[in-house]
Amino acid sequence: MPRAPRAGTSATALLLHGEERFLVDERARATLADWSSELVSDFGLETLDGAGLVPARLQDAILQAPFLDPHRVVYARAIPATKAEGLASALAQIPASTRLLLTVVGRLGATNKLAKAITAAGGRVEEMPRLVRRALSDWAAKRAVETHGLTPAVAAQVVRVTPPDLSVIDSELTKIAAYKASGAKLTPEVITELLAGGREDEIFRLTDNLLPHPTPQALEIARNLTRSGLQPTSVAYRMARHIALVLAVKARQERGESLSQVQGDMPEHNFVIQKAFDTAQQANSDHLEQALKQIRDYEWEVKSGQVDADLGLDVLLTRL
Repeated sequence: MPRAPRAGTSATALLLHGEERFLVDERARATLADWSSELVSDFGLETLDGAGLVPARLQDAILQAPFLDPHRVVYARAIPATKAEGLASALAQIPASTRLLLTVVGRLGATNKLAKAITAAGGRVEEMPRLVRRALSDWAAKRAVETHGLTPAVAAQVVRVTPPDLSVIDSELTKIAAYKASGAKLTPEVITELLAGGREDEIFRLTDNLLPHPTPQALEIARNLTRSGLQPTSVAYRMARHIALVLAVKARQERGESLSQVQGDMPEHNFVIQKAFDTAQQANSDHLEQALKQIRDYEWEVKSGQVDADLGLDVLLTRL
């Protein structure tokens, strides 16, 4: 059996976790590319599905000696955060010949046993926290310049009209970069048309058919939006924004506020508030809150790879 690292030595082990799944996955891909560069056979890399992983299976993979390769790479991907601590015992020994990469779906606390086991072995634990406000804008600007050959101004325009989802932002930047590479002139007006946020008329038609329950037209409009290039999760995000607005207006109605009071206090356009005010009169607060939870669950299931984004959106609309 391979020996554990000697005292004073560090295991080659990396644990990635956090709320920004896009950054976790990207960091994992870069790490695997680096660690796998010296492998000479298909036996050198073993990938394990974290959802059903048990300590004995992980330990067996970690302790297995290399066959033809200078080292082994063991990658346990998408471990549910709720199951992470249960795998800590598998890390009691990490041979010098094993490079271990673990990714967790969600954030782990500082006292999590799996994180502490990685640290105790001399490995590293890296958290990818949610990017908001300035951090999100800075990331988008850097991504636009370094990855896509675009300007920070383009990134700023994307961030203004796109859901705060890194995968969506990167997808929009990729689309704009491809348009630029075609030789066509890139202007702010063209970018507006290219971005998901440029289809406001269709988005408005969708939200107009969303409450109190989605109509058959809502499903058709949502499908047309995704066929035209809008990410299903972006459609769900816009639906959630509308439902959240109606819920906020409903709360004001229940406090006895008039339409003019609501319009004066909320930043949205008066016409949008009026539509939300009319819808809220027929809506049920509990139903609105439940709809937001269902959209949240859908986005989580898509990001964690549990459901197909397009099919999941269809199912979501039938359940709202």
